[in-house]
Amino acid sequence: MTKTSPPEGYLFSKAYTAYVFVLLWLLYFFDYIDRMVVVSLFPFLKAEWGLTDAQCGAMVSAVYWAIILFSFPVSILIDRWSRKKSIGIMAVLWSVATAACALTRNFGQLFAARTAIGVGEAGYAPGGTAMISALYPEKRRALMVGIWNASIPIGMAAGIVLGGFIASRWGWRHAFGIVALPGLAVALLFFFVKDYKTVGLEKTFDQGGAEKGAVPVTKKMSRAEIVRAIAGTPSLLMTYLGFAGMMFTSISMSTFLPTYFQRVQGFPLQKATLLASGIMLTSIVGSPLGGWIADMWMRKRVQARLLVPSISALCTAALFLGGFHLPSGGMVQYGIFLLAGIASIAWASSAIAVTQDVVHPGLRAVSYALCVIVQNLLGSSLGPVVTGAFSDRLGILTAMKIASAMALLSCILFYVGSRFYQRDLDKVERVVLTPES
Repeated sequence: MTKTSPPEGYLFSKAYTAYVFVLLWLLYFFDYIDRMVVVSLFPFLKAEWGLTDAQCGAMVSAVYWAIILFSFPVSILIDRWSRKKSIGIMAVLWSVATAACALTRNFGQLFAARTAIGVGEAGYAPGGTAMISALYPEKRRALMVGIWNASIPIGMAAGIVLGGFIASRWGWRHAFGIVALPGLAVALLFFFVKDYKTVGLEKTFDQGGAEKGAVPVTKKMSRAEIVRAIAGTPSLLMTYLGFAGMMFTSISMSTFLPTYFQRVQGFPLQKATLLASGIMLTSIVGSPLGGWIADMWMRKRVQARLLVPSISALCTAALFLGGFHLPSGGMVQYGIFLLAGIASIAWASSAIAVTQDVVHPGLRAVSYALCVIVQNLLGSSLGPVVTGAFSDRLGILTAMKIASAMALLSCILFYVGSRFYQRDLDKVERVVLTPES
């Protein structure tokens, strides 16, 4: 009986590829539930421990600070060792750390436990992105990354809703303990999936030119060449910085929209979290839609994978700023916020695809890890703390307007990156990936 070859562009059969993809999607979903469940618990923690908005924001930022510190070393392990084992270990760690949050007795202990969650999550996005880039044909990369990233807003919304629901009935400690269990189960399954063989860090050099009959020589890349492969790619660097601006806006919105609905519009906790979650849930349309548009547009204009993020960032700033300037509580305002939710994630799938497109295949996890570091250092970790500090001094409404405006900077950065994308893409080493035995 002959073994059936996978379809062109795939490592495995479409059915097995779909199975691995579903596990990756679920892990990202539970990742963001564990990451964001604390947001709906702010009122309980403020009442019990007397925390400020800045301290509450710091418990979200703690995850991102840990990711900043650990993403790069973990990504090297992923690229040089194993995607599936690294992802499995990371998911077990963040699930156990989430459960440990239920046992804390003060702000310092909870901050430490939240930091441990970030240590676990440090390698997931780079590893998952590298696996999806290998599992599917390049022409479908942005779309599949978009579908994968749709799990983020769903997980964020689910974490906030579940946290508020569980805490209102059984207490905030139960919220941490209950949401930690599903991710742990999926993490254990992931140890048994198939991976692709680790790619050697080699580069082909054409000595003398093919027209002279010279045979190309393959050599191992030096550390200096690896650094130049990243630092000498302008479209990649602009993508990293554009990512940071968008994450500053997005994480600030997801962290403080429930607070905005409570303080400015006077809604009770559960309604405030439902309204905020509705905005996040609507953005699930944006992630795959943005990836699909970029993949389709790229057939006619190669720079599409950075032009789509630029347009998306502009729409995000305009819609959120417009919404916050309207009278609060109306259907028109909320409708604008729903559109802003779509725009606020539509940029991500094609921007992530760029981090994989313009680098050596053996550096894909490292490339996205560097993106994670930049976006968290300048965006996700700063957003909640800075927005919380502005809220303490100027009020929540002014703070939300400031956070919205950060997307305008990303619009410019993504556009500048698009001017270099074609040149950077042409320099990439072409390597055929093979599955594990």
